[in-house]
Amino acid sequence: MITTKFLMQTGALALSLLATSVIAKVSPDEAAKLGVNLTPIGAEKAGNADGSIPEWTGGLPTNAGAVDGKGFLADPFASEQPLFTITASNVEQYKDKLSAGQLAMLKRYPDTYKIPVYPTHRSAVLPDDIYAATKISALNTEGVDGGNGLKGFGDSRYYAFPIPKSGVEVVWNHATRYRGGNIKRYLTLVQPQVNGTFSMVHLTDEVSYPANLPDLDKHKAENILFYFIQNVTAPARQAGNVLLVHETIDQVKEPRMAWLYNAGQRRVRRAPQVAYDSPQTSSDGLSTTDNYDMFNGAPDRYTWELVGKKELYIPYNSYKLDSPNLKYEDILKPGHINQDLTRYERHRVWEVVAKLKSGERHIYATRHMYFDEDSWQLALVDHYDGRGQLWRVGEGHMQQYYHKQVPGYTAETLYDLISGRYSVLGLKNEEKQSIEFGAKATASSYTPAALRQVGVR
Repeated sequence: MITTKFLMQTGALALSLLATSVIAKVSPDEAAKLGVNLTPIGAEKAGNADGSIPEWTGGLPTNAGAVDGKGFLADPFASEQPLFTITASNVEQYKDKLSAGQLAMLKRYPDTYKIPVYPTHRSAVLPDDIYAATKISALNTEGVDGGNGLKGFGDSRYYAFPIPKSGVEVVWNHATRYRGGNIKRYLTLVQPQVNGTFSMVHLTDEVSYPANLPDLDKHKAENILFYFIQNVTAPARQAGNVLLVHETIDQVKEPRMAWLYNAGQRRVRRAPQVAYDSPQTSSDGLSTTDNYDMFNGAPDRYTWELVGKKELYIPYNSYKLDSPNLKYEDILKPGHINQDLTRYERHRVWEVVAKLKSGERHIYATRHMYFDEDSWQLALVDHYDGRGQLWRVGEGHMQQYYHKQVPGYTAETLYDLISGRYSVLGLKNEEKQSIEFGAKATASSYTPAALRQVGVR
């Protein structure tokens, strides 16, 4: 198994090494490994020594299962049973393949939290044009401003560093991963009470990319990674509130631009607070803005240590959790989601430790992050407070949207170990549609002036 180590030193030398390491386009010889002994986006093709992680052979085919009229996918692994289930009573024999957060959840909820482990399937696969773009990124993309921005990225816009040399490059791969082009999602956000009671916030969100907006002045969008709109559709007291974000590539040079439309006031206002540790919209204070998508936004407040590769049991192929036959009450339980509906598999992950820089402010002083090597999606994040105490545990339940060749999230969970509450983003089991890939969009719909029309109740 290939293991990459990034050794942090102290003082000016450490800063010098960090600055050097993030300016890291690779040589043609290194890039030639993509699609050969590495997958086209940089994972190891080979399986592990004992065969529990198989060789990557191209991922799930587009016809791996049926797709219903609302876009929900059949589970291609529905007949499989868990190999074993990790509980508080047997955790000692498996703890080397678990994160600190998973261990803490087993301790916090010894009678109900469990980890059902299934056979591993390396299901991730992307379109050929994305693979071609990734190789362009490998050859041309470099970090600037200490890794806070990118240059040479304009011709590809996917997977900035498929052969990463530093922690911040791994983070950039998550931020620049392929999401299926322009997409529109119909989803929910919910924060159950300690006793399990809950009320849902229903949302739509849309992501569009500059290359997919025909009316966009591309010159004016050189620093734009994507455009994002989130529209609250229920409950009635929040319906019509809309968030618009212009996500920039270098957020230090040009900070993220955001606007909020308040339907009650019928007013659009700038929202510079939609970043870092400000509370996430409608989250009841249980998650931060940069908890969305497991992590998003500028990397400048942290140092990013690349610890290396390891094997963990992570949420994967979560089709059962996404079933339209489930009701939300089947999923949402006291303390955590219904773990009988989850699926974990053994996969290789990149481990990155984010530590808050001296003089910077954030409620999370340290984040231990684990990125799935096959998709670059964040699978697990352990969040520590300023005292060094483990506070919140994030799990990204993933699935391959095989009909469109897109890895994505089924749901993102964030557990507060102290309060006993949690937040879930992305459940869509009872919604009218799953995800609309290839959504039609125009640049004019991503302007502050357009928000009033989007937010009509």
